[in-house]
Amino acid sequence: MIDRENGWRLLFTATLLMLAMLGLGFRLAFLHVGPHERTRELYEEVTHIQRTINAPRGNIVDARGRLLALDHPTVDVCVDPKVICARGQVLAVSEVLSRALQLPRGVVQSRVDRPKRRFEYVKRFVSEEKAEEIRELALKGVFFRESTVRQYPQETLMCHVVGFSNLEGVGSAGIELIMNKLLKGRPGLLESEVDGRRNELYSLRKVDIAPEQGADIHLTLDQNIQYFTEKALDEVMEEYNAKGAWAIVQRVKTGEILAMAARPGFDLNDFRNAVDPQKMNSPIGYNYEPGSTMKAMVIAAAIDMGIVTPETMIDCENGAWLHEGRILHDSHPYGILSVSDILKKSSNIGIAKIAALYMKPEVLDSYLRDFGIARKHGAGLPGEESGYLLPVSKWPKIKASRVGIGQGVTVTALQMMNALCSIGNGGVLMKPYVVKKIVHNGETIVEGKPEVAGRPISAEAADITLKMLARVTEKGGTGRRACVRGYRVAGKTGTAQKTLKGRRGYSDTNYIGSFMGFLPAEDPEIAIIVVVDEPQPIHAGGRVAAPAFAEIARQTARYLDIPSPSYKFAGTQSGNGR
Repeated sequence: MIDRENGWRLLFTATLLMLAMLGLGFRLAFLHVGPHERTRELYEEVTHIQRTINAPRGNIVDARGRLLALDHPTVDVCVDPKVICARGQVLAVSEVLSRALQLPRGVVQSRVDRPKRRFEYVKRFVSEEKAEEIRELALKGVFFRESTVRQYPQETLMCHVVGFSNLEGVGSAGIELIMNKLLKGRPGLLESEVDGRRNELYSLRKVDIAPEQGADIHLTLDQNIQYFTEKALDEVMEEYNAKGAWAIVQRVKTGEILAMAARPGFDLNDFRNAVDPQKMNSPIGYNYEPGSTMKAMVIAAAIDMGIVTPETMIDCENGAWLHEGRILHDSHPYGILSVSDILKKSSNIGIAKIAALYMKPEVLDSYLRDFGIARKHGAGLPGEESGYLLPVSKWPKIKASRVGIGQGVTVTALQMMNALCSIGNGGVLMKPYVVKKIVHNGETIVEGKPEVAGRPISAEAADITLKMLARVTEKGGTGRRACVRGYRVAGKTGTAQKTLKGRRGYSDTNYIGSFMGFLPAEDPEIAIIVVVDEPQPIHAGGRVAAPAFAEIARQTARYLDIPSPSYKFAGTQSGNGR
């Protein structure tokens, strides 16, 4: 009886054990092969990492390979808040990191005290030396990621052309913006496993694709010529308390931009604190009425048409001319002048008569547009404006006389510079450009080359106009302060009243003074334009802009070792430009 009872107990126990084993077996099978997508997702989130590795941006260098923009290796200090909170070390870790990184403890603690988070940045772009100091503390839940920060070793130099990339590595201005796709390179990819402390298990790394650095952009701009230009603009700003100033230096025969500068400027390494006026690339982005610098193109067009010669005599009405019910004045009263002297002395009346009485409006309009007025030149930079010239079909009868002297038409400095270069280049208009070449993995993939953009005038007309422009810087001309010892300089001054904001008419106090010219006048190599916005108390371009031109030209000619074909004639154009 007892044995039978024990047998039943043994059988019952064995059955229970068997059922338990079967239950465990079914449970294990269910856990391994059952539909547990969410469970597997949670596991993957905890143990698996997949990270895109940003590619270093390409470098930006000047015409001689000097660095203007590069990526500098840094470290991002990060935390795993869940680990730190679980260990009860929020206050301790926050205190240590705030001291080491010189951050307010409250800021650090707000990032650490997030128990449900597995990742937070504490501080980005930390130096490798500082990161190593923190790494030696062996703080649990604190880890590091390699990163880069964009650096601009020349700071403010060439700031408007180079531009900047934001903290996410995206180009946001200048070359950094317009060449962003080429500069940013190809990102890498990392897939791996981590342990409970988020340390990577290198033996379990699945995907490791290295990033590919972006292309290097070589500019046509030269760092030294840029320095000469910016220094001259700084002096103009200080001497004449100007609102702004900008300049371009360009090779006449190729269209290469050797310098492009504007004031005010800003430090590229501190772009977040720069305001919009500082960021404007004024040589291509500021529309202004050119004033008397436009006279060079009007004279060139008239010479090309054959309607005047340098010796043609025109009555300048002793300084006041009534035309279409409006009186036009000259700064000085002139009687009868030759066309050559009209340009030399910058007579408004003389030029206005040529434009309004000797030329049809549609012909004048066509010539100016052929010179590149009222259209973008596509120099390879963002923010270029086109200027504005009213369609000729809408011109009032007085319009031609005013357009001829640079009123009622807006331009950019680049347009005026390029138009002048066509006169110095035998009548051939070149497309300006700022990118010399683009190099990727040691191979040149794009190369900037001279490109003809048109021919507004004949070679003969260009040569005649060039000779007349050389007289502007001689004794009695408006541009004599643009002289450079050892060279003949050809050019044109400009002084334009600014329009009144929100009203018709012109200001009596605010002007734009400018000078554009080239040297050597016999065979121009470089051209320079200087524009000064609202100089005070002197306004004339021959007084405020011409000396800055002379200073830039003097240093650039010496730096480039430009020979002077007429050194023996330089006595008529000597001086220090001031």
